Amino acid sequence: MVSKDYYSTLGVARDASAADIKKAYRRLARQYHPDKNKAPDAEEHFKAVGEAYEVLSDAEKRAAYDQFGSDGFGGGGAHGWQSGARGSGFGADGFGSGSFDSAAFADIFENLFRNQKSGRHAKGKGAGANPFGGGFDFNSGAEQGRDLHMKLDLSLEEAFHGCTRRIRINSPVRERSTGKVTEKLKTLQVQVPAGVLQGQRIRMKNQGSPGPHNAVNGHLYLEANILPHTMFQLDGRDITVKLPVAPWEAMLGASLKVPTLDGEMNLKIPAHSQNGKRFRLKGRGMPGATPGDFFVVLDVVLPDASDEKARELYQEMAKTMAFDPRAAWGGSAHAGKGGRHAH
Repeated sequence: MVSKDYYSTLGVARDASAADIKKAYRRLARQYHPDKNKAPDAEEHFKAVGEAYEVLSDAEKRAAYDQFGSDGFGGGGAHGWQSGARGSGFGADGFGSGSFDSAAFADIFENLFRNQKSGRHAKGKGAGANPFGGGFDFNSGAEQGRDLHMKLDLSLEEAFHGCTRRIRINSPVRERSTGKVTEKLKTLQVQVPAGVLQGQRIRMKNQGSPGPHNAVNGHLYLEANILPHTMFQLDGRDITVKLPVAPWEAMLGASLKVPTLDGEMNLKIPAHSQNGKRFRLKGRGMPGATPGDFFVVLDVVLPDASDEKARELYQEMAKTMAFDPRAAWGGSAHAGKGGRHAH
Protein backbone atom coordinates (compact mmCIF):
# COMPACT_ATOMS: atom_id res chain seq x y z
CA MET A 1 0.00 0.00 0.00
CA VAL A 2 1.41 3.41 -1.00
CA SER A 3 1.42 5.91 1.83
CA LYS A 4 -0.45 9.12 1.03
CA ASP A 5 1.20 12.50 1.57
CA TYR A 6 -1.65 14.62 2.88
CA TYR A 7 0.58 17.67 3.23
CA SER A 8 1.48 17.54 -0.47
CA THR A 9 -2.17 17.01 -1.35
CA LEU A 10 -3.03 20.32 0.33
CA GLY A 11 0.20 21.98 -0.79
CA VAL A 12 1.30 22.94 2.72
CA ALA A 13 4.45 22.35 4.77
CA ARG A 14 4.57 19.69 7.47
CA ASP A 15 4.71 22.41 10.14
CA ALA A 16 1.78 24.35 8.67
CA SER A 17 -0.60 25.95 11.14
CA ALA A 18 -4.24 24.94 11.45
CA ALA A 19 -5.22 28.21 9.78
CA ASP A 20 -2.93 27.54 6.81
CA ILE A 21 -4.35 24.03 6.41
CA LYS A 22 -7.92 25.34 6.49
CA LYS A 23 -7.11 28.08 3.98
CA ALA A 24 -5.48 25.59 1.59
CA TYR A 25 -8.41 23.20 1.89
CA ARG A 26 -11.00 25.87 1.10
CA ARG A 27 -9.05 27.04 -1.94
CA LEU A 28 -8.58 23.53 -3.34
CA ALA A 29 -12.13 22.45 -2.52
CA ARG A 30 -13.47 25.36 -4.56
CA GLN A 31 -11.01 24.63 -7.36
CA TYR A 32 -11.91 20.95 -7.71
CA HIS A 33 -15.59 20.98 -6.74
CA PRO A 34 -17.35 18.80 -9.37
CA ASP A 35 -20.12 21.39 -9.80
CA LYS A 36 -17.57 23.98 -10.96
CA ASN A 37 -14.75 21.89 -12.40
CA LYS A 38 -15.73 19.57 -15.26
CA ALA A 39 -12.28 17.98 -15.66
CA PRO A 40 -12.39 14.16 -15.62
CA ASP A 41 -10.18 13.95 -12.54
CA ALA A 42 -11.76 16.84 -10.63
CA GLU A 43 -13.91 14.61 -8.43
CA GLU A 44 -10.92 12.43 -7.56
CA HIS A 45 -8.91 15.50 -6.56
CA PHE A 46 -11.87 16.83 -4.58
CA LYS A 47 -12.12 13.60 -2.58
CA ALA A 48 -8.35 13.50 -1.97
CA VAL A 49 -8.39 17.08 -0.68
CA GLY A 50 -11.29 16.27 1.65
CA GLU A 51 -9.55 13.17 2.97
CA ALA A 52 -6.35 15.09 3.64
CA TYR A 53 -8.21 17.88 5.43
CA GLU A 54 -10.18 15.39 7.54
CA VAL A 55 -6.91 14.12 9.01
CA LEU A 56 -4.79 17.28 9.19
CA SER A 57 -7.54 19.47 10.65
CA ASP A 58 -7.88 17.17 13.68
CA ALA A 59 -5.01 17.45 16.16
CA GLU A 60 -5.13 13.81 17.29
CA LYS A 61 -5.53 12.39 13.80
CA ARG A 62 -2.73 14.63 12.56
CA ALA A 63 -0.44 13.43 15.35
CA ALA A 64 -1.19 9.83 14.38
CA TYR A 65 -0.51 10.57 10.72
CA ASP A 66 2.76 12.37 11.50
CA GLN A 67 3.87 9.37 13.54
CA PHE A 68 2.77 6.50 11.32
CA GLY A 69 1.73 7.90 7.94
CA SER A 70 -1.48 6.97 6.15
CA ASP A 71 -0.58 3.25 6.20
CA GLY A 72 -1.67 2.90 9.79
CA PHE A 73 -5.18 4.24 9.22
CA GLY A 74 -6.75 0.85 8.65
CA GLY A 75 -6.57 0.39 4.90
CA GLY A 76 -8.60 3.36 3.71
CA GLY A 77 -6.86 6.57 4.65
CA ALA A 78 -8.84 8.55 7.17
CA HIS A 79 -11.95 6.58 6.31
CA GLY A 80 -10.32 3.36 7.45
CA TRP A 81 -11.32 4.43 10.97
CA GLN A 82 -15.00 4.21 10.13
CA SER A 83 -15.29 0.44 10.46
CA GLY A 84 -16.89 -0.43 13.78
CA ALA A 85 -15.60 -2.64 16.56
CA ARG A 86 -17.56 -5.54 15.07
CA GLY A 87 -16.38 -4.95 11.53
CA SER A 88 -13.16 -5.47 9.67
CA GLY A 89 -11.49 -2.30 10.88
CA PHE A 90 -10.49 -3.71 14.27
CA GLY A 91 -8.80 -6.92 15.28
CA ALA A 92 -8.89 -8.58 18.67
CA ASP A 93 -5.76 -6.70 19.67
CA GLY A 94 -6.72 -3.21 18.60
CA PHE A 95 -6.44 -1.45 15.27
CA GLY A 96 -6.58 -4.25 12.77
CA SER A 97 -6.50 -4.10 9.02
CA GLY A 98 -3.82 -1.43 8.57
CA SER A 99 -0.17 -2.21 8.25
CA PHE A 100 0.45 -1.49 11.95
CA ASP A 101 -2.23 -3.99 13.01
CA SER A 102 -2.62 -4.06 16.79
CA ALA A 103 -2.63 -0.80 18.63
CA ALA A 104 -0.04 1.26 16.85
CA PHE A 105 -2.22 4.28 17.63
CA ALA A 106 -2.99 3.23 21.22
CA ASP A 107 -1.23 6.11 22.97
CA ILE A 108 -2.77 8.76 20.75
CA PHE A 109 -6.35 7.59 21.13
CA GLU A 110 -6.20 6.20 24.65
CA ASN A 111 -7.80 9.23 26.28
CA LEU A 112 -10.42 9.50 23.56
CA PHE A 113 -11.53 5.90 24.03
CA ARG A 114 -11.35 6.10 27.81
CA ASN A 115 -13.63 9.13 27.85
CA GLN A 116 -16.20 7.42 25.65
CA LYS A 117 -16.17 3.88 27.02
CA SER A 118 -18.93 4.65 29.54
CA GLY A 119 -20.81 7.02 27.25
CA ARG A 120 -23.45 6.65 24.58
CA HIS A 121 -23.73 3.91 22.00
CA ALA A 122 -22.63 4.95 18.54
CA LYS A 123 -24.42 2.64 16.14
CA GLY A 124 -24.45 3.90 12.60
CA LYS A 125 -23.28 7.02 10.90
CA GLY A 126 -24.05 10.38 12.39
CA ALA A 127 -24.06 9.28 16.02
CA GLY A 128 -22.89 12.25 18.02
CA ALA A 129 -20.91 10.18 20.53
CA ASN A 130 -18.66 8.69 17.87
CA PRO A 131 -16.27 11.08 16.13
CA PHE A 132 -15.26 8.39 13.64
CA GLY A 133 -18.70 8.04 12.12
CA GLY A 134 -20.23 4.74 13.14
CA GLY A 135 -20.24 1.26 14.58
CA PHE A 136 -18.67 1.63 18.03
CA ASP A 137 -20.32 0.15 21.10
CA PHE A 138 -18.66 1.38 24.25
CA ASN A 139 -20.73 -0.84 26.56
CA SER A 140 -22.73 1.95 28.17
CA GLY A 141 -23.55 1.50 31.81
CA ALA A 142 -20.74 -0.96 32.63
CA GLU A 143 -17.36 -0.12 34.09
CA GLN A 144 -14.38 -1.40 32.14
CA GLY A 145 -11.82 -3.60 33.87
CA ARG A 146 -8.47 -2.31 35.08
CA ASP A 147 -5.72 -1.70 32.54
CA LEU A 148 -2.48 -3.63 32.96
CA HIS A 149 1.01 -2.39 32.11
CA MET A 150 4.27 -4.20 31.46
CA LYS A 151 7.56 -3.59 29.66
CA LEU A 152 8.40 -5.31 26.40
CA ASP A 153 12.15 -5.72 25.86
CA LEU A 154 13.15 -5.27 22.22
CA SER A 155 16.46 -5.38 20.43
CA LEU A 156 17.27 -2.33 18.33
CA GLU A 157 16.90 -4.52 15.23
CA GLU A 158 13.38 -5.54 16.29
CA ALA A 159 12.39 -1.93 16.94
CA PHE A 160 13.87 -0.79 13.62
CA HIS A 161 12.36 -3.46 11.36
CA GLY A 162 9.25 -4.33 13.37
CA CYS A 163 8.53 -7.88 14.43
CA THR A 164 5.98 -10.34 15.72
CA ARG A 165 6.59 -11.42 19.30
CA ARG A 166 4.95 -14.07 21.41
CA ILE A 167 4.81 -13.21 25.10
CA ARG A 168 3.67 -15.25 28.09
CA ILE A 169 1.99 -13.41 30.94
CA ASN A 170 0.09 -14.27 34.08
CA SER A 171 -3.24 -12.74 33.15
CA PRO A 172 -6.20 -12.17 35.51
CA VAL A 173 -9.16 -14.31 34.39
CA ARG A 174 -12.67 -14.46 35.86
CA GLU A 175 -13.92 -17.99 36.42
CA ARG A 176 -17.38 -18.35 34.92
CA SER A 177 -18.54 -20.88 37.47
CA THR A 178 -17.50 -19.00 40.61
CA GLY A 179 -17.01 -15.43 39.42
CA LYS A 180 -13.63 -15.32 41.16
CA VAL A 181 -10.64 -13.73 39.48
CA THR A 182 -7.55 -15.93 39.26
CA GLU A 183 -4.28 -15.68 37.35
CA LYS A 184 -3.65 -17.96 34.41
CA LEU A 185 -0.64 -18.22 32.12
CA LYS A 186 -1.56 -16.84 28.73
CA THR A 187 0.37 -16.59 25.45
CA LEU A 188 -0.24 -13.48 23.34
CA GLN A 189 1.03 -12.55 19.90
CA VAL A 190 2.22 -8.94 19.65
CA GLN A 191 2.74 -7.08 16.39
CA VAL A 192 5.50 -4.52 16.93
CA PRO A 193 5.43 -1.79 14.25
CA ALA A 194 8.64 -0.79 12.50
CA GLY A 195 10.18 2.32 14.01
CA VAL A 196 8.74 1.96 17.50
CA LEU A 197 10.60 4.20 19.95
CA GLN A 198 11.72 3.87 23.54
CA GLY A 199 8.75 4.26 25.88
CA GLN A 200 6.06 4.04 23.19
CA ARG A 201 3.18 1.78 24.11
CA ILE A 202 1.37 -0.97 22.24
CA ARG A 203 -2.20 -1.64 23.30
CA MET A 204 -3.54 -5.17 23.47
CA LYS A 205 -7.26 -4.59 23.48
CA ASN A 206 -9.26 -6.22 26.29
CA GLN A 207 -6.29 -8.23 27.54
CA GLY A 208 -6.32 -6.51 30.93
CA SER A 209 -8.22 -7.30 34.12
CA PRO A 210 -11.84 -8.48 33.93
CA GLY A 211 -14.46 -5.83 34.52
CA PRO A 212 -17.01 -6.08 37.34
CA HIS A 213 -20.46 -7.50 36.65
CA ASN A 214 -19.42 -9.07 33.34
CA ALA A 215 -18.17 -5.76 31.97
CA VAL A 216 -15.48 -5.76 29.29
CA ASN A 217 -11.86 -6.34 30.25
CA GLY A 218 -9.40 -3.51 30.50
CA HIS A 219 -6.47 -3.27 28.11
CA LEU A 220 -2.89 -4.48 28.34
CA TYR A 221 -0.29 -1.83 27.54
CA LEU A 222 3.19 -2.96 26.53
CA GLU A 223 5.84 -0.27 26.90
CA ALA A 224 8.71 -0.64 24.46
CA ASN A 225 12.07 -0.97 26.20
CA ILE A 226 14.81 -0.91 23.56
CA LEU A 227 17.89 -2.67 24.88
CA PRO A 228 21.37 -1.14 24.52
CA HIS A 229 23.20 -2.18 21.36
CA THR A 230 26.86 -3.13 21.16
CA MET A 231 27.44 -1.04 18.04
CA PHE A 232 24.68 1.55 17.60
CA GLN A 233 23.39 4.29 19.88
CA LEU A 234 19.74 5.41 19.69
CA ASP A 235 18.69 8.98 20.48
CA GLY A 236 15.02 9.54 19.70
CA ARG A 237 14.79 8.58 16.04
CA ASP A 238 18.48 9.24 15.33
CA ILE A 239 21.04 6.43 15.28
CA THR A 240 24.79 6.90 15.74
CA VAL A 241 27.67 4.52 15.06
CA LYS A 242 31.37 5.04 15.79
CA LEU A 243 33.51 4.06 12.82
CA PRO A 244 37.06 2.97 13.73
CA VAL A 245 39.57 4.34 11.21
CA ALA A 246 43.35 4.16 10.94
CA PRO A 247 45.32 7.43 11.07
CA TRP A 248 46.29 7.15 7.40
CA GLU A 249 42.64 6.59 6.40
CA ALA A 250 41.66 9.77 8.20
CA MET A 251 44.54 11.83 6.81
CA LEU A 252 44.72 10.47 3.27
CA GLY A 253 41.03 9.77 2.75
CA ALA A 254 39.36 6.43 2.18
CA SER A 255 36.16 4.73 1.03
CA LEU A 256 34.92 2.50 3.84
CA LYS A 257 31.98 0.19 4.43
CA VAL A 258 29.73 1.31 7.27
CA PRO A 259 27.31 -1.08 9.01
CA THR A 260 23.72 0.15 9.38
CA LEU A 261 20.55 -1.54 10.58
CA ASP A 262 19.48 -1.71 6.95
CA GLY A 263 22.67 -3.28 5.54
CA GLU A 264 26.15 -2.02 4.72
CA MET A 265 26.77 1.20 2.85
CA ASN A 266 29.85 2.91 1.45
CA LEU A 267 31.06 6.15 3.02
CA LYS A 268 33.76 8.33 1.49
CA ILE A 269 36.07 9.77 4.13
CA PRO A 270 37.67 12.99 2.85
CA ALA A 271 41.36 13.62 3.42
CA HIS A 272 42.42 15.54 6.53
CA SER A 273 39.46 14.23 8.58
CA GLN A 274 39.93 14.56 12.32
CA ASN A 275 38.90 12.24 15.12
CA GLY A 276 35.25 12.82 16.06
CA LYS A 277 34.21 14.16 12.65
CA ARG A 278 30.50 13.46 12.09
CA PHE A 279 28.77 12.47 8.89
CA ARG A 280 24.98 12.75 8.62
CA LEU A 281 22.98 10.37 6.46
CA LYS A 282 19.57 12.03 6.28
CA GLY A 283 16.54 9.79 6.71
CA ARG A 284 18.56 6.64 7.42
CA GLY A 285 17.68 6.50 11.13
CA MET A 286 14.59 4.95 12.71
CA PRO A 287 11.74 4.71 10.19
CA GLY A 288 8.55 6.71 10.59
CA ALA A 289 6.46 9.38 8.91
CA THR A 290 9.47 11.62 9.54
CA PRO A 291 12.41 9.20 9.74
CA GLY A 292 15.42 9.93 11.87
CA ASP A 293 18.98 10.45 10.66
CA PHE A 294 21.98 8.14 10.80
CA PHE A 295 25.24 9.60 12.08
CA VAL A 296 28.74 8.21 11.57
CA VAL A 297 31.42 9.46 13.98
CA LEU A 298 35.07 8.85 13.13
CA ASP A 299 37.06 7.11 15.84
CA VAL A 300 40.75 7.31 14.92
CA VAL A 301 42.54 4.29 16.38
CA LEU A 302 46.33 4.41 16.81
CA PRO A 303 48.39 1.31 16.04
CA ASP A 304 50.20 -0.13 19.03
CA ALA A 305 53.99 0.18 19.08
CA SER A 306 54.43 -3.29 20.49
CA ASP A 307 57.22 -4.43 18.17
CA GLU A 308 60.54 -2.93 17.12
CA LYS A 309 59.41 -2.07 13.58
CA ALA A 310 56.38 -0.15 14.85
CA ARG A 311 58.52 1.77 17.36
CA GLU A 312 60.98 2.71 14.63
CA LEU A 313 58.15 4.06 12.47
CA TYR A 314 56.80 6.17 15.35
CA GLN A 315 60.30 7.47 16.09
CA GLU A 316 60.76 8.37 12.43
CA MET A 317 57.44 10.25 12.44
CA ALA A 318 58.50 12.14 15.57
CA LYS A 319 61.71 13.26 13.88
CA THR A 320 60.37 14.16 10.45
CA MET A 321 56.87 15.56 11.13
CA ALA A 322 56.52 19.10 12.45
CA PHE A 323 53.49 18.20 14.53
CA ASP A 324 52.47 19.58 17.91
CA PRO A 325 49.05 18.33 19.06
CA ARG A 326 48.96 21.05 21.74
CA ALA A 327 49.83 23.96 19.46
CA ALA A 328 46.30 25.35 19.72
CA TRP A 329 46.76 25.85 23.46
CA GLY A 330 49.33 28.56 22.91
CA GLY A 331 52.56 29.22 24.80
CA SER A 332 50.86 29.34 28.22
CA ALA A 333 50.17 25.63 28.06
CA HIS A 334 53.84 24.73 27.62
CA ALA A 335 56.06 24.38 30.64
CA GLY A 336 59.00 26.55 29.58
CA LYS A 337 61.96 27.71 31.58
CA GLY A 338 61.00 28.23 35.16
CA GLY A 339 57.63 26.60 34.60
CA ARG A 340 56.10 24.22 37.07
CA HIS A 341 56.59 20.50 36.56
CA ALA A 342 54.50 17.69 37.93
CA HIS A 343 56.45 15.31 40.14
